[in-house]
Amino acid sequence: MKLTIVGTGYVGLVSGTGFANLGNDVICLDIDQAKVDRLAGGELTIYEPGLDELFQRNLKGGRLTFTTDAAAAIKASDIIFLCVGTPTNERQEADLTAVRAVAESIGRHMNGYKVVVNKSTVPVGTASMVRDIIRENQGEPIPFDVVSNPEFLREGAAVKDFENPDRVVVGTDCKKAEEAMTSLYRSVTRTDRPIMFTDIKSAEIIKYAANAMLATRISFMNQLSHLCEKTGADIKAVAKGLGLDRRIGSRFLYAGLGYGGSCFPKDVKALIATLKEHGCAADLFEAVHRINAAQRNVVVDKLASVIEVKGSTVAVWGLSFKPKTDDIREAPAMAIIDRLQQMGARVHAFDPVAMDNARAELEDVAFFEDPYKAIRDCDALIVVTEWDEFRHLDMRAVKALLKAPVVIDGRNIYDPTEMRALGFTYLCIGRS
Repeated sequence: MKLTIVGTGYVGLVSGTGFANLGNDVICLDIDQAKVDRLAGGELTIYEPGLDELFQRNLKGGRLTFTTDAAAAIKASDIIFLCVGTPTNERQEADLTAVRAVAESIGRHMNGYKVVVNKSTVPVGTASMVRDIIRENQGEPIPFDVVSNPEFLREGAAVKDFENPDRVVVGTDCKKAEEAMTSLYRSVTRTDRPIMFTDIKSAEIIKYAANAMLATRISFMNQLSHLCEKTGADIKAVAKGLGLDRRIGSRFLYAGLGYGGSCFPKDVKALIATLKEHGCAADLFEAVHRINAAQRNVVVDKLASVIEVKGSTVAVWGLSFKPKTDDIREAPAMAIIDRLQQMGARVHAFDPVAMDNARAELEDVAFFEDPYKAIRDCDALIVVTEWDEFRHLDMRAVKALLKAPVVIDGRNIYDPTEMRALGFTYLCIGRS
């Protein structure tokens, strides 16, 4: 099939590469000429494990191309995927400016029947808006259908998620569009990984509901972690006891510094705004968001309980919002470093892949290309992202390099008994 993917961020680039790898002819369309030139020249603009090999293979095979020519891309395609950003605006809603602009362009340039697919995370009702905008911008009536096909790609595991999805959700009110989407996804869906067809509005809500549920589990455990600390309980034992209940399961039951990234924070806020817009209570999700925001302060408060932060030098391990990605959007590390600097601390930082992105956002931070060098002569270490590289370091060397053996573990990756036996002042989350 001939596809156009509008937007070359995480979702667009992974989806475009994945569809090309399934044998489709894929045009990736973006308004950023410099970015398009880099991609067309074989340079990936994101870090995502496993993506580069597929990207290079399909780029060389001619199944994956990049352009800024909207008219040509729209005319050449059977299915058009909207994978543009929907950031939070000043009212905490999803900003649909890019979605509207793409819909206008499709209306102006379409030359025959198209299936227009909203893959961007958008509020309920957006498909109807897109349909109206396309019609308003057509020179003459041309048939088309708008479909909701929310993405469920986890950064750091996006290639795996594309190739082996838990489910593919498609919202449509047209049999012709349903047949096109069935044909497109046939090779990645099977009996235990189904394609689920539903009405468009339900599909739009499913995406927000999924992210809000996962965010709620995270905030649930983080709020419980404070009780565990006060009473001498262990949040890891609590999580295990919960997770063994098959009705609950063990995923996303980890206390730490909360969620970040490009999805959970903005999607929870957008869901709150949508609920209020429709006259519904949003108190549960407001609490989820509030708990998550407050959790960023926990490690700095713990640090301040054991050292004088003003005038200190603090090492921060981990800048990306999660392991296996270079994405620092809404990353806890950004808020933690900002607060440390406001309190008068100097900051040393290390991350396996997110250093370049962090340099563009942070000022007066010393960056190091090695975790050991980052901690040399520091007054304390804060572990912010649970990279595997941090789990297996020589902690005796860490103790020797630190000016004072203070470790604040924001992700509970070390064993408290072992750390204290080594002579560390060791503070973690939800563990006495």
